[in-house]
Amino acid sequence: MADLQARIAGVVFRNPLIISSGPLTFNAEAILKAWRQGASGAVTKTITLHPAVNPTPHIARADAVGNLLNSEKWSDLPAEQWLHEEIPALRDAGGGVIIASVGHTAADVQVLAAPLAEAGAHMLEVVSYQSADMAPAVRVAKASAGVPVFAKVSANWPDLLETVEACLRAGADGITAIDSIGPALAIDIETRRPRLAGPWGFGWLSGAAIKPIAIRVVAEIALRWDVPILGVGGIAKAEDIVEMVMAGATAVQAHTAPLLHGPGWIGKTLKRLDEWLESHGIASLSELRGAALPYLSAGEDSRPLEFAYNPETCTECGRCVAVCAYGALGVDDKRMMRDRTLCRSCGLCASVCPTGALRISGKA
Repeated sequence: MADLQARIAGVVFRNPLIISSGPLTFNAEAILKAWRQGASGAVTKTITLHPAVNPTPHIARADAVGNLLNSEKWSDLPAEQWLHEEIPALRDAGGGVIIASVGHTAADVQVLAAPLAEAGAHMLEVVSYQSADMAPAVRVAKASAGVPVFAKVSANWPDLLETVEACLRAGADGITAIDSIGPALAIDIETRRPRLAGPWGFGWLSGAAIKPIAIRVVAEIALRWDVPILGVGGIAKAEDIVEMVMAGATAVQAHTAPLLHGPGWIGKTLKRLDEWLESHGIASLSELRGAALPYLSAGEDSRPLEFAYNPETCTECGRCVAVCAYGALGVDDKRMMRDRTLCRSCGLCASVCPTGALRISGKA
């Protein structure tokens, strides 16, 4: 078996899969269910001094391919219940790392950070809707809690990297990237109404659609700062974990996939991750951290692409031919034909090949 362990700010996680803040972490029993399925840690729903009252409905599928919209707020449980019941229950049960999400202002964090740590939280994750509130909230958490503090950042913020830098200067031990994206809107075409309640029916998008944005933000942070990063956004399968780690994440958080597919998704994904690492001869997931970063460049390279074709793994499905807008490709009896005068080297053909029979091999 491959070594899946992750050490983050001095805290040991038995594997890299953490359940992010949301419905699956609404109380201790929900978190225990995730731990029993194999999750190494869980982030509580965001704890504030004022329990949320959510509009109804506030969670809906955005499409048929694994994306969600939500207009859900923070925890609807009182802070006192988290401090005196939920977190102590998790502490006493054991089985995973407790990350208490706390926000949304420095004033709230000032009151709650130390008690959450004293109740049993191993780490804190500071959250705010406003980027300007983040560094002050991190600063007071670090001053009072005595446990590692992570800052959760949003790609919605135009000053994202400046906020990361401010949080690190304020003492953050690491960064969680990213929060859900939005606002977004989905409409039920049968009723002509928005799928969510709340102002204008707008909500926040999570799931596979935001993964490329999350990967980009994780990479941007990893290229600038050598700090632990919890990558979150669009983790739907084991290969997504590998990709996030290659972009610079130390571990990942997931929520939409286990919410849609059930908690059994956790164990299946970890099993597949172990199989992937073994099949690629990789002893430890940590070996892959940042593996893609040396290939990221601010410049452009417009040389024509070269392709490798393996007829033994080609199923002649025709997808590469169908997506070639320039008519440059053809496949006949396991023979690939490419008209270089028509090919624009866009690379789409290789990216849609389901078996990897067609791959980009280099540049001319």
